[in-house]
Amino acid sequence: MFCDDAQQAMRDHFEISSHFRRTIEGRIARLEADAASDENTLRHLENSDHIRRQSRLVSAQREEAARMRRFLQHSDTRQTRTTQAL
Repeated sequence: MFCDDAQQAMRDHFEISSHFRRTIEGRIARLEADAASDENTLRHLENSDHIRRQSRLVSAQREEAARMRRFLQHSDTRQTRTTQAL
């Protein structure tokens, strides 16, 4: 069910504000930076359970960043409307 809803949402077209786009882009950058940092941490772990959990964390961060990128690909930035002085 969730997959069907997510796939339908990706077929839909969205119009978002430039502020919201920048917010999403910032979140993507943080997720990717965190994933890289957490992946580097893997080299220092010895416990197999810790390694597994850390790997799952990195995977989840990258998948969330990819999901947000797909959203932005299907979104246009709304043009700001200027108001004329009366």
